[in-house]
Amino acid sequence: MCGIVGIVGNDNVAGQLYDGLTVLQHRGQDAAGIATADGTRLRVHKDNGLVRDVFSAKAMSVLQGRVGIAHCRYPTAGSEGMDEAQPFYVNSPYGIALAHNGNLINTEALRQQVFAQDRRNINTDSDSEVLLNVFAHELDVQGELTPQAAIRAVAGVHRRVKGGYAVVSVVLGLGLVAFRDPHGIRPLVLGKREHNEGAEYIVASESAVLDILGFARVRDVQPGEALVITPRGEVFSEVCAQAGAQAPCIFEYVYFARPDSMIDNVSVHKARMRMGIKLGEKILRLRPDHDIDTIIPIPDTSRDAALEISNVLGVKYREGFIKNRYVGRTFIMPGQGERVKSVRRKLNPIHLEFRNRVVLLVDDSIVRGTTSQQIVQMARDAGARKVYLASAAPPVRYPNIYGIDMPSPDELIAHNRSIEEIEKLLGCDWLIYQDLEDLEAAVREGNPQLARFDSSCFNGDYVTGIEPGYFERLQQLRSDEAKHRRRAC
Repeated sequence: MCGIVGIVGNDNVAGQLYDGLTVLQHRGQDAAGIATADGTRLRVHKDNGLVRDVFSAKAMSVLQGRVGIAHCRYPTAGSEGMDEAQPFYVNSPYGIALAHNGNLINTEALRQQVFAQDRRNINTDSDSEVLLNVFAHELDVQGELTPQAAIRAVAGVHRRVKGGYAVVSVVLGLGLVAFRDPHGIRPLVLGKREHNEGAEYIVASESAVLDILGFARVRDVQPGEALVITPRGEVFSEVCAQAGAQAPCIFEYVYFARPDSMIDNVSVHKARMRMGIKLGEKILRLRPDHDIDTIIPIPDTSRDAALEISNVLGVKYREGFIKNRYVGRTFIMPGQGERVKSVRRKLNPIHLEFRNRVVLLVDDSIVRGTTSQQIVQMARDAGARKVYLASAAPPVRYPNIYGIDMPSPDELIAHNRSIEEIEKLLGCDWLIYQDLEDLEAAVREGNPQLARFDSSCFNGDYVTGIEPGYFERLQQLRSDEAKHRRRAC
């Protein structure tokens, strides 16, 4: 999972791109980069690290131009080194920089095509560089540089590429080109800001970026749509992919997105509140005579759900953990050892809220179980008589293959285990999971037109289909053991 931003403005856009990346820092803490178009020059600066550490005043002063894109990276398999920091750049045709959020599932086949058929070389293991070269080839064969030619090039990308992807790119001599995969798995939103010198435009992973930079939200980029915005503020758009069922990633609403964002016309905040209502109702069905004294969220993304569970059960809500905000999100830490160390550095319990109480801890989801095990033990050490654990999401039993680096199945605590077995491993007195039907209904209530979601990490139903042997190759890349081997080389 990554964060992307693209802006067409009336003045240098690098400062706004930087501010946009800080808003999206929760989507990727591994690397960051900005590319701007300054006449016939593309200027790029990128490096590993947080946004604030990558960009110095000197680096920002070089990033001149009224059109630009930016990216913050969360390291999925094959995108973990400095060479894989984005945006990527190719000088033919015209000069193109591209940043990508998502994951392609036919990368190896595309890599061979790009070399043998398109006569292009791929320098890294990143699928984003493959995607850039596919787009560059498709634009090259158009024989002209116009918005319509760029849209036809994106149509060619859609025909060749499989997976989840949202893309922003700068094409010298044309402007900003953005597009979204035919299922709309990864989010992308369009915004506009009126200005005395003409309208300015933005596309970003989340609408919170638009709010903070003063852009009005226009709409979500449609699944399979190509969007071209010229430096003069002309906007061209077309859905240029074969029609497919829209299926946005439901994990965006569960965990990744900011609560102040709108994704596909659904308020993330409201969706999480509805998740809490439905989970509270399930608790009442299962244990109408429950003995819960206190509801305590595991900060931050579970707060909305925990408050509504509290309202449904009529049980007091309390903040029981203090979070160190200078430690990153443990879910996107690059290895198991780092995740284990980070939980203790990240959270500290307020003992008075646990002592002699039956507490219900609420989390957004349980993936590996590492964090949950430690937090349950923290609650016991703080004096809780009983520790119950509720997950606003169903059991995560399958890998996510569209841009979230959920590990190989064997590292998922719910894979091939019953709820009772998971409960025992986590060390809690009672474990309650959200039902998938309730989770999807909680999100769909915000936009009834969303008939389907990518809920593959919960049900194993992959909207793009899967080729034989894909999961075996994925396991070789995604397990913590495999990542450790790559770092040791």
